[in-house]
Amino acid sequence: MNPALNLLHPYPFEKLRALFADVTPAADKKPIALSIGEPKHASPDFVAQTLADNLAQLAVYPTTAGLPALRESIARWAERRFALGDNGLDAETQVLPVNGTREALFAFTQALINREQADALVLSPNPFYQIYEGAALLAGAQPHYLPCTAEHGFNPDVNAVPAEIWQRCQLLFICSPGNPTGAVVPSETLKQLIALADQYDFVIASDECYSELYFDEAAPPVGLLQACAELGHTDYARCVVFHSLSKRSNLPGLRSGFVAGDAAILKQFLRYRTYHGCAMPVASQLASIAAWGDEAHVKENRDLYRAKFDAVLEILAPVLDIQRPDAGFYLWPRTPISDSEFARRLYEAEHVTVVPGSYLSREVNGNNPGANRVRMALVAPLAECIEAAQRIRRFVESL
Repeated sequence: MNPALNLLHPYPFEKLRALFADVTPAADKKPIALSIGEPKHASPDFVAQTLADNLAQLAVYPTTAGLPALRESIARWAERRFALGDNGLDAETQVLPVNGTREALFAFTQALINREQADALVLSPNPFYQIYEGAALLAGAQPHYLPCTAEHGFNPDVNAVPAEIWQRCQLLFICSPGNPTGAVVPSETLKQLIALADQYDFVIASDECYSELYFDEAAPPVGLLQACAELGHTDYARCVVFHSLSKRSNLPGLRSGFVAGDAAILKQFLRYRTYHGCAMPVASQLASIAAWGDEAHVKENRDLYRAKFDAVLEILAPVLDIQRPDAGFYLWPRTPISDSEFARRLYEAEHVTVVPGSYLSREVNGNNPGANRVRMALVAPLAECIEAAQRIRRFVESL
């Protein structure tokens, strides 16, 4: 077996099961899970209908590159959403459909890392989506963690990274809006990172799967390709973005997303994927075209999340150090006791599940930026989120 498998850390939910193993939650309370970031809003009917109308396409082998019509719909959506200007995106060479961002982030790392560089680094935010770390380890690189603390708006302090680290960096992951913090990387920081990528010759992989969940309709989160376009960097050299229909359109089971950006990188990634065996079924591609072409359901989705944040924050703000994030569907409050003890005792007393922040982070130089925080995913219906918030407040007041 690949010895690098032994380097993989247990997934946060595996740690959570171990934390709760000897706990019996209150039997008189219905369980409420704020732990898993799985959208619970209804999937759009028109997407399901498109899928049903095209089930005959199950008899057709899909191509890895995807239907030209799907790549066109993605390119046009990205151009509108991120103001990419006249040059826009070339649907033929700068867009590649994928089976969700999780699969693509992992596969991309395997295709990109040059194993001949013995000290290669993959940089990522800390806390982070654990796929970044696992992908780096299995690609033969070493993860390097950039702390995301409140002092820097929960984004990495780019200026604190020494030149020696940038010189060893082959791949930089950013997540904007962030999981679990909800922080959006500012345009100025994105442009600074683009300049660093040019200077030190590394690739930026921007995970933007939460980009369509935001609060101000007049100020959607900026994206990496948008920052490139504003710089006149219209070949998107060394820059790729990852997007998904899972959060945007409440379609996590469709497993549909895309990678877009640097054409030379995507050409080689496509070559990798033809061996990987990961083509999206044609019926799913046609359903994806329908989803990328409609914004009304996405706006309705944001309205639902906005109502939940308003209600939950009103309940919890008086008793917890908690703030509305820039975007996304997570809350990242500070806990009055250790994060693991908070999660365990909350589960026991109120049958509400949250994720300890330290499970989503790594300790570096004696500091874990997720310690004394928990992640709460506001994915359940409004009434259930309100009930969960009331139970959490009751628990906090009992401490």
